[in-house]
Amino acid sequence: MTVDHTQSTAPWGPPTTPIGVPADAGLAVGFKAPRPKHPTLPLAAGLGALVVLTLSLLISKYVLDLIVDFDWPVAVYVLLLAVIGYGPSIAWWWFASGRWGSGHRINDVGARPQWSDIGWGPLIWTATVLVQMFIGAIVLGFDIPLSNNTDDIGGLSANRTYAVAIVVTAVIAAPVVEEFVFRGLVMRSLLSKLPAFAAIVLQGFLFGVAHIDPVRGIGNTGLAFILSGVGISLGTGAYLLRRIGPTVVAHAIFNGVVMVLLLTGIRDRLLEDNSNLIENGASFAEEVAVVDQPHVAEPHGRCDAHGTRPPVNDLESLDLGQRPSVENGDVLTLG
Repeated sequence: MTVDHTQSTAPWGPPTTPIGVPADAGLAVGFKAPRPKHPTLPLAAGLGALVVLTLSLLISKYVLDLIVDFDWPVAVYVLLLAVIGYGPSIAWWWFASGRWGSGHRINDVGARPQWSDIGWGPLIWTATVLVQMFIGAIVLGFDIPLSNNTDDIGGLSANRTYAVAIVVTAVIAAPVVEEFVFRGLVMRSLLSKLPAFAAIVLQGFLFGVAHIDPVRGIGNTGLAFILSGVGISLGTGAYLLRRIGPTVVAHAIFNGVVMVLLLTGIRDRLLEDNSNLIENGASFAEEVAVVDQPHVAEPHGRCDAHGTRPPVNDLESLDLGQRPSVENGDVLTLG
C-alpha cells in the first residue's frame, strides 16, 4: 500500500482549520472577521448637500427680510423659514440617494432607527458637551470673540405658539436634517477620498462654518470654533457606530436642554443669581453652552441701558438688522 504525501506536509495532529473550511481561507480560528469599512458616497453627493443647505439658509434669511412687516403670528415665520431653510436639503438627499446611492434612502445615510439609539444618544451627547466645554475654555482663554444667537428666545417664551414652533424647529427639524446632511451625506462622501480622521475633522469644521451669520460679525469666530468641536464629536460617534440614529438623538438632546433653559427662564435666573461671578468671568458653563439650531429664526433684540431685553411677543418689535453684542458674558448660543 502506498501513502499519498501530497495531501499535507503538516505534522501529525488535529486539523489546523475547521472541517469544511479550505486551508487557504485566511480565517484564524477564534478571531472575529475584520470590521467592514464605513459606507461611502461619491464626493458630489456631499458637495451638493453643502451647496443646497447654504443657499437655502441664505434664501430663508432674505425671505424673512421681505415678509417681516406682515402681521403674521411668529409661529408662521418660524415654520415657514424652517421649511425654506431645510426643505431643499431633504429633496437633495432623496435625489442623491437615487442618483449615487443604493436607492434605499434611509440606509444610504445610515439613518435606519434602532432601539439602541436611545442608549447611545445620551452617551454621545455627554461626550459632545465635554468637547464643547473644552473648546469653549480655549476660546475664552485666548479671548476669541464669541457671540450668541439666542437673543429674545427667552422673551418670546410667553407666546405659546412661538414656543411650540421653535422647539419643533430646534429639537426635531435641525437634528434630523443636519445629521442627514453632515454626518450622512457630507461625511460619507469625504470618506470616499480621505482617511477617517481627516473626514471627521473636515465635516465638523464645515458644520461649524455653516452656522456663521454675517450679522454677528467677528463674533462668528468663537461660535464656529465651538460648533466645529460639536460637529467633530457627533461625527466620531456616527463613524464608530456606522449610523446616524444615535447622533440624531444626541443632537436633539443637545438642542433640547438649552431650549428648556431658555424658554423656562432658568437661564435668566441663573445669570441673575450669579451676576457677580459672570462679571468676573467665572460663569464658564453659561458662556460655552451652545445649541445647534437653524439661524433662519434668530431675531436679534435690542438691550436697554441695563443690558436686559424686554419681553417680545411678535416680530414687529424685533430689530432684525442689529448686530448682536460680542462679549464674554451671556453666550448661550444656538448654532
